[in-house]
Amino acid sequence: MSFDIAIIGGGIVGLSTAFQVSKKYPSKSIVLLEKESKIGQHQSGHNSGVIHSGIYYPPGSSKAKNCLNGYKLLLEFAREYDVKHEICGKIIVATRDSELSGLEKIRMRGEQNGLNGLRFLDNEELKEREPHVNAKKALLVPQTGIIDFPQMMERMKEELSQKGVEFRFNGPARKIEEKNGEVVIQTGKDEVQASLLINCAGLYSDKVSKLSGVDTDVKIIPFRGEYYKIKKEREHLVKHLIYPVPDPNFPFLGVHFTRMINGGIEAGPNAVLAYAREGYKKSDINLSEFLESVSWPGFQKVARKYYKTGFGEFYRSYSKSAFTKALQALIPEIKKEDLEPGGSGVRAQACDRRGGLLDDFRIERQKNSIHVINAPSPAATSSLSIGEYISDLI
Repeated sequence: MSFDIAIIGGGIVGLSTAFQVSKKYPSKSIVLLEKESKIGQHQSGHNSGVIHSGIYYPPGSSKAKNCLNGYKLLLEFAREYDVKHEICGKIIVATRDSELSGLEKIRMRGEQNGLNGLRFLDNEELKEREPHVNAKKALLVPQTGIIDFPQMMERMKEELSQKGVEFRFNGPARKIEEKNGEVVIQTGKDEVQASLLINCAGLYSDKVSKLSGVDTDVKIIPFRGEYYKIKKEREHLVKHLIYPVPDPNFPFLGVHFTRMINGGIEAGPNAVLAYAREGYKKSDINLSEFLESVSWPGFQKVARKYYKTGFGEFYRSYSKSAFTKALQALIPEIKKEDLEPGGSGVRAQACDRRGGLLDDFRIERQKNSIHVINAPSPAATSSLSIGEYISDLI
């Protein structure tokens, strides 16, 4: 089976890429290969459904540019295809004096990225918006929203199918080779030939790169993020999205409170090393993948440098009391009995050999392939912009 373009990965980045490529090149034949039985089964289907504003990211970075452009494209798509969403705003709070300078830097970065309406709330305004929050200072980010990403992905799949994009499920890439200038992908079920391969494999992006002969010198390290749900009778404690000032040493935002588009409040996530790339539960263990992570020189350097923080996250994963204590920094009235188990997700975090956790998006163009090497949060918000960027690379 021969196509112009083969896309590996049926998450939101793969779907958005197919959407943008098919729009720019309507005459090209496109196939999307997904190893699961349906779309969005991993990162895209396990995230918290937040539309990110772009406030955190360094001006000019790939994350900043794609998040800001992706935000606009996402809202256009949601309105056109009737995807459930709401721009509800969020509050970032400093709970200690030591976090005040960090909060000011976030505000300045947001303004540099072109966000309007950012402002610090006085005590009266904060109590009106979030009467139960503990804060030394609070920053309102009016652009942040919530959305039903699974619904968005289904709308994309419907539209792509109507445009003639072919979907192949239940076929993980087993072997990739070049023959006569074409890329040949063997999935175990069949063989697909294409002029161009686009790798949007998420948790397995490094492995797909390696299969195609591209050495990116990074390893995907899976970090599990675990959530609790707030019991119905205590949901009144949270009105908006409430975030802490993040630790600048890590590409994670810290435990926070999120209103969900279909109702309910999530609290979390933490960030712990998963025992498998698809390790959504503590009992999910893939020994070879776990050993692959811990033996990677870059991860070992990260672990040695930040072992105290890592141990704290690990302890919080196994201790509901410790998790509750972290949430109480934001809302002191939260109690352990207010929380019930929620979902979890696994973040595909690229780590280089020198011990750097890649913070920015990384997309590489090769001779007849394009590889999305690192696309953690805010990749879902940025997905249509990433797809647009990839279509321009073609």
